Amino acid sequence: MKAFAALLDRLVYTPGRDAKLRLLADYFARNPDPDRGYALAALTGTLDLAQAKPALVRDLVEARVDAELFRWSYDFVGDLAETVSLIWPKRPEGEVPTLSEVVESLQRAGRRDVPGLIEGWLDRLDVDQRWALIKLVTGGLRVGVSARLARTALATWSGKPLAEIEEIWHGVTPPFTGLFAWLAGRGERPAADATALFRPLMLAHPIEDAELNELDARAYRAEWKWDGIRVQLVAGGAARRLYSRSGDDVSATFPEIVEAMDFDAVLDGELLVGRVTDQGWQPAPFNDLQQRLNRKTGVRGLMESHPAFVRLYDILLDGGEDLRAQPFDERRRRLVAWHGAHARERFDISPLIEFADWGRLRELRAEAREASIEGLMLKRGDSPYLAGRVRGPWFKWKRAPLTVDAVLMYAQRGHGKRSSFYSDFTFGVWRRDLGGAAELVPVGKAYFGFTDAELAALDRWVRSHTVERYGPVRAVEHALVLEIACDSVHASPRHKSGVAMRFPRVHRIRWDKPAAEADDLETVTRMVVAAS
Repeated sequence: MKAFAALLDRLVYTPGRDAKLRLLADYFARNPDPDRGYALAALTGTLDLAQAKPALVRDLVEARVDAELFRWSYDFVGDLAETVSLIWPKRPEGEVPTLSEVVESLQRAGRRDVPGLIEGWLDRLDVDQRWALIKLVTGGLRVGVSARLARTALATWSGKPLAEIEEIWHGVTPPFTGLFAWLAGRGERPAADATALFRPLMLAHPIEDAELNELDARAYRAEWKWDGIRVQLVAGGAARRLYSRSGDDVSATFPEIVEAMDFDAVLDGELLVGRVTDQGWQPAPFNDLQQRLNRKTGVRGLMESHPAFVRLYDILLDGGEDLRAQPFDERRRRLVAWHGAHARERFDISPLIEFADWGRLRELRAEAREASIEGLMLKRGDSPYLAGRVRGPWFKWKRAPLTVDAVLMYAQRGHGKRSSFYSDFTFGVWRRDLGGAAELVPVGKAYFGFTDAELAALDRWVRSHTVERYGPVRAVEHALVLEIACDSVHASPRHKSGVAMRFPRVHRIRWDKPAAEADDLETVTRMVVAAS
């Protein structure tokens, strides 16, 4: 646990991506199996320790420490693991367990044995190690490391191509002993079922309006950037897998898509929900799709009310033929031919947009929001399908964000390195009645978009303008206006205001603007994209 705890501690306080990569690569190089394999599993979300819940940890500490003192401490610190690690009364005593000892003991243990194991380890660990243990057993690391970043660190350390690591990722399991043997040059590449492999997606660079004039319009093809989630469909033989853009298997969440994948191909597309009309599938707003995301299985009621389909962009493999080295125009021809021969109820093709110059595309992009579309994709006709984000072949030209002037209502402490700051902000707009009376109603929550200096200033403002406390949340004086940017606004019966924002972030802090001049709910409601 010593090395793992030190790694987590440094990751929390290391903001830069490259610096995190160096920390991870060094850890994988210096630590033995199976510890480093279990660390990789914890960082990538593939470690299952379902018997250890946050409530269990709270019960353990309240058995050792006055419950009221713990609750006050938790309120002040704002993070369970940090609170418990600091308040645990016993000084470290005994040998520090290894990471593999902790993981394997929990995996063997029955439910009744788990509390005793965790309690015993807390008695043997110091503050940083206790914090790491609780983060590990509750599954809430939150150290700024994505699964892809962890796999990138494996490539950095080993020198193996990231694309190769990602292609076999779903064929290996914790503690990844065979994977590390191959990465270290001591073993063969792990065998994986080629029919079920994830192929790293080709990604696009963002582009601004002014940059278009530097490109040759004749070299590019345009299509809509649909407002769903990017997926890869892999099918062949008995294998059928639906992967997210990061390589996570989401097959169980959308079983109706998997059921329709009775083909032998690898396809790239956008997962959407919608309804079938005489003109084919009509996509619904992203807010409708969100009802089905982050679920372990498909829910029958939602499958009926929010049916899913895939709008296809590209074909990577057709049968046993790898098409990735072919130019986009040829792959597009093959995709159209494939779909004509294998038309399925759940799939259609994203149409290409005819345009003669950038001016025509600007006009079309201006209409994207009304059609519930994120913007445009530009793809060079001669571009092969390259893994990752290679500048030049593909660009994404997103619509401009919506902005709303809202009033700060509540603030909550963040986690990790932000646990000492109020960094999660709930904001609202004015709802006015016929008599002219106004009240603030929440319309969203934002926790990014500001600099470190702005965060410190917001934290000071919250502390000096608090009017009430609700556990870790502070209600503040309705006096500070935040300009909020968001991608779209949707109707939402779950919210008091009746609306919900997609990807809200703090665009500017309007220190100069009186709260009374913030936007009203009618203004925000007019931004709602109604489902067609």
